[in-house]
Amino acid sequence: MSADDQGVAGEASFNGRDFPKVRACAWPPRPPPDPSKIRLIAPDELTAWTVFEDERLFVVNKPGDVVCHPSKAGPWSSLVGAVREGKGFEKSHLIFRLDRETSGVVVFAKDERTASRLQKAMQERRVRKTYQTILTGHLAAAVTVDQPLGDDLASPVFVKTCVRPDGKPAVTHFEPVCAANGFTLARVRLETGRKHQIRAHAQWLGHSVVGDKIYGPDARCYLDFIDRGYTPELAAKLLLPRQALHCAEIDLRETGLDYVLTAPLAWDLVAFCRERGLPV
Repeated sequence: MSADDQGVAGEASFNGRDFPKVRACAWPPRPPPDPSKIRLIAPDELTAWTVFEDERLFVVNKPGDVVCHPSKAGPWSSLVGAVREGKGFEKSHLIFRLDRETSGVVVFAKDERTASRLQKAMQERRVRKTYQTILTGHLAAAVTVDQPLGDDLASPVFVKTCVRPDGKPAVTHFEPVCAANGFTLARVRLETGRKHQIRAHAQWLGHSVVGDKIYGPDARCYLDFIDRGYTPELAAKLLLPRQALHCAEIDLRETGLDYVLTAPLAWDLVAFCRERGLPV
């Protein structure tokens, strides 16, 4: 299980003296998910999601209900496992991962040389990523959020981050594409790659991502979802079963590889926009 899928936990940190300051969880640990409810990938789905492949890269348009990293439920329960099984790769290097509820471009390198090259480029910020998101409220003009991010120690959800002065530098550019009926379809570019960066900065702006269980109306929505699933009560608060965030483009041209990898906006986000008068 990845850090993004762990809801709550305990943490020991040091407050500058010789003894630890313990951050305790507000809820008891959750039981493991029911195996019968785990999302399994079918071989034909993997084929349908493929957007590009050559001798170096394999690229898919991941749906918002698929996890990237392997789990205990077998290879077909994650994108990494399905790619290895379905494509018969001896090795596949996941270069650009997405959170479970984020859809869009996911890139695998087929060889170690390409993987190393892209991982180094990521560290040097030579990879350009563009996202699309649906925000609550009307974002009137383009805005750059240059605010440091760190752990949200006041949140009951252990993985939540927030703007805090002692956090790590984070820069996000939001550009509205269209707005109607209390929502904004926006294009987002990242200069840094912090955990949950877009979602945390959107919340700080006062325009949370639609459907966001952690950074939306109340972080307890995430805990309710773990306990009871997507209930009518959560649907009324969140409006979408998953966060309205989609990786639309990854530009690798500054890495020396002549690739611009794209994926059209996911069907569920297109449907949400159309229902609310946002032209897509």
